[in-house]
Amino acid sequence: MLLNASGCLDALVAPDVARGLDAFVTKTVTPLPRDGNTPVRIAETDVGMLNSIGLANPGIDRFLTRALPRLEQLGVPLWVSVGGFETDHYADLCSRLDDYASVSAIELNVSCPNVEAPVESAAQIVAAARLATRKPLWAKLAPAVPDIGEVAKAAQAAGADGLSLINTIRGLKLEARTLRPALGPGQGGLSGPALKPIALAAVATCYRATDMPIVGMGGIRTGLDALEFIAVGARHVAIGTTLFSDPDAPARIRMELHAAAQERGWDAYEDAYAAAHEDSLSLRTT
Repeated sequence: MLLNASGCLDALVAPDVARGLDAFVTKTVTPLPRDGNTPVRIAETDVGMLNSIGLANPGIDRFLTRALPRLEQLGVPLWVSVGGFETDHYADLCSRLDDYASVSAIELNVSCPNVEAPVESAAQIVAAARLATRKPLWAKLAPAVPDIGEVAKAAQAAGADGLSLINTIRGLKLEARTLRPALGPGQGGLSGPALKPIALAAVATCYRATDMPIVGMGGIRTGLDALEFIAVGARHVAIGTTLFSDPDAPARIRMELHAAAQERGWDAYEDAYAAAHEDSLSLRTT
């Protein structure tokens, strides 16, 4: 299944692009409206992009009354990304979304690097969300932890149905002339090509640690990139930063993915699932 990474595609501005996906993931919604961080919020680097948006969004009330009805017209499954600063925020958001049939899944953004991190652990947030909704819950994790496999196992034990791997990792860019931070808040989340090896390692680790389905993301620009994520254990893949420079990437990557699989002897790209683990299946635990 091909998705977009949360916050990397405005479906209301580019509905045809969103309709080319197997599911659309919304920008993260919080309990109250947020203006986001101080500009400048985006800066290009030699190896990707830094962003410090700060979860700017209209809040859950306006999302449900204004954005969701328009997103429902896309005709594709909707995954709603939710975020907060306390466990109760996540539980309340999930409860508000629970009765909307158009919401196919909820992605718990427990790892945004551009806002102050929640005090509670990912597992606590997942457990509270699980009590608040019957919908599938996908925990979006960050790689900057001592053992992402242990975090994944804890999220599964708490009631997560799947994992989204990975969120951005903190980085810094300086302006060449002033040697001052290029972003208003200073540091931001690094995405793009530099993130791919880190993301592949995270997916491989969590594949071995759990039996949950995984959405792999981080530096996917081509069909071969996507196939690599599938080979290390991702059931689904999400496109992020490349959408800013190539809005037609979903259709192109889908074609390249099929071609890359067939060039390597698979009839379908799904046949490449976990191929990178064929010599180490004994390492997988459930």
